[in-house]
Amino acid sequence: MSHIRYFKEFIVVLIAYAIALTLSITLLAHVESPMLRPFLALLPIVPAFAMCWIVLRQLRRVDELQRRIQLEAMGFAFAGTALITFSYGFLEIAGYNRLSMFFIWPLMAILWIAGTIIGNRRYR
Repeated sequence: MSHIRYFKEFIVVLIAYAIALTLSITLLAHVESPMLRPFLALLPIVPAFAMCWIVLRQLRRVDELQRRIQLEAMGFAFAGTALITFSYGFLEIAGYNRLSMFFIWPLMAILWIAGTIIGNRRYR
């Protein structure tokens, strides 16, 4: 039951993030004020904080096995992100295009999902 509530909350905050991001990008294209631009650029961080809070609250709700699976998944995501980003950093030295830091969180999220799938299969 808590999983359904979690997914509903997560979807709502994901929609809020998409709206804030769209609003931020749109307004930044039209606002020249050096005082307002940082606030507009950081607008999507508000729902991002809510997303973190929802995830942490869900981690407190789950049983010990799910906590272990999530801890291992996060460790997998952390280590995998470190290896991939360090490797790409060395490739940049070799002439590859520089990547934005915006690629790091989606990479970590994908590896966290993969780690969760691996962990769930491991403890079946």
